[in-house]
Amino acid sequence: MRKISYAQAGMEALTEEMRRDPKTFHLATSAPAALVEEFGSERVRATPIAEGAFTGLAIGAAGSGYRPIINWSMVTFSFVAMDQIVNQAAKIHYMFGGQAKFPITFRTSVGGGTKLAAQHSQSPYSMFMNLAGLKMILPSTPYDMKGLLKSAIRDNNPVISFESSRLMGFEGEVPDEEYTVPLGVADTKREGNDVTVVALAWLVHEALAAAEVLDKEGVSVEVIDPRTLVPMDHAAIRASVQKTGRLVIADEAGPTAGASAEIAAVVTEDRETFAKMKAHVKRVCALHVPIPYSPPLEDHVFPNRDKIAAGVREVLTAG
Repeated sequence: MRKISYAQAGMEALTEEMRRDPKTFHLATSAPAALVEEFGSERVRATPIAEGAFTGLAIGAAGSGYRPIINWSMVTFSFVAMDQIVNQAAKIHYMFGGQAKFPITFRTSVGGGTKLAAQHSQSPYSMFMNLAGLKMILPSTPYDMKGLLKSAIRDNNPVISFESSRLMGFEGEVPDEEYTVPLGVADTKREGNDVTVVALAWLVHEALAAAEVLDKEGVSVEVIDPRTLVPMDHAAIRASVQKTGRLVIADEAGPTAGASAEIAAVVTEDRETFAKMKAHVKRVCALHVPIPYSPPLEDHVFPNRDKIAAGVREVLTAG
């Protein structure tokens, strides 16, 4: 099977879905040349640097029967469109009494590792998870990127695709034939029996690397990738923890009110799962600080395979 990059997989998803549905169009502050060449400047538009404006435009277009794809670029830039996201996109289907659909795909990059300092190294997906009415994907491989993004574009609800900056050049196997990955279905990236590690985006790969090290120590680690933050596959996460009895959560975002806290609650609030736990839940997250520009300080702030392995060892010795 061929190998392509995470970024290429995203572009393939856009190209195939725009071919599939002529009502699909693309807005961003820069227009990808390959899309303009095939679909023209009517369907692929370079906008002014005004995220609030073109986010609002997308909401109106979606309600009028179109299927817009909006690229905010870095998640930082979505913040200037928060009124449109929070008060309109997330709520408008409900406020219309379900009489109109608003199929919008928002794409945005998250995470650090690129030495771009505090404003451009964020993973604030929990801010959006707090809103009812938005779906959210967080792919960790080129395969999942393409399959999830195609499903997001076809969905009749607003979907945010959070895409890891660290993974843009990461290559993986992607089939030539048509496929999609359904929203709300987690993936077991590695099976194990002693500890469950639920990892997000780039940290899926760090968790797999930690699992290899721990395997040499006689520790069997199961790695679960939720892939979709909303809806989240509670059943898959709980089933894994019921099997292993231990849970470590690895997230590049900070711990406070984050996705990691939600995953911990999914497990501990379920009586059957909690009854089978042998140790406390351990979260391995970024420190709760603005991301430093200094490369050594940035490395200190973010989780990695060594910190994940240390977290696994902690829960193994706790019970």
